[in-house]
Amino acid sequence: MRTVRQLLEAKAPEIFAIAPDAPVIEAIRLMAEKRIGAVLVMEGTRLVGILSERDYARKIVLQGRSSSDTPVSTIMTADVVTVRPDDTADRCMQIVTNERIRHLPVIRGGEVIGVVSIGDLVKAVIEDQQVELDQLQRYIAS
Repeated sequence: MRTVRQLLEAKAPEIFAIAPDAPVIEAIRLMAEKRIGAVLVMEGTRLVGILSERDYARKIVLQGRSSSDTPVSTIMTADVVTVRPDDTADRCMQIVTNERIRHLPVIRGGEVIGVVSIGDLVKAVIEDQQVELDQLQRYIAS
C-alpha cells in the first residue's frame, strides 16, 4: 500500500492557504480559482484551521452571514485532522471515512508539506487494486 509521501510525490506540491482574518469571500475565490474544495488556514507557517466548501455552505449560506464581512476564522474548522508522510493510503481512507472529511493536511516536523484529498486516496486505492488484479490474472494464466 502506498504512503502519503508517495501520493504527494505524484501530484503538484502546491499548498493553498489563507490567513484567519481574511474575509471568507477571498477563500471562496481562491478555491474557485484553483478548483479545490478546501483551503488551509495558516498564520505564517502554523496551521490553525481548514475551510471547506461544506463549511461555507453550512456556516455562511444557511446562517445568512455575509462572505464579505465574515472572517475565515469564524467559520473554519479549527480542530484539523492531519496525517504524516509515512501514513498509508488505507489509514487515510479510514480517517476520512470515520471523520466524514475530504481533506487531510500532511505534517512533517510541525510543518505542512501538502494535502491529500479523498480523490487522491480513491485514485491510489483503485490503481493498487488494478495492479493486484493484473498480477492475479497473470498468475492464473501461467
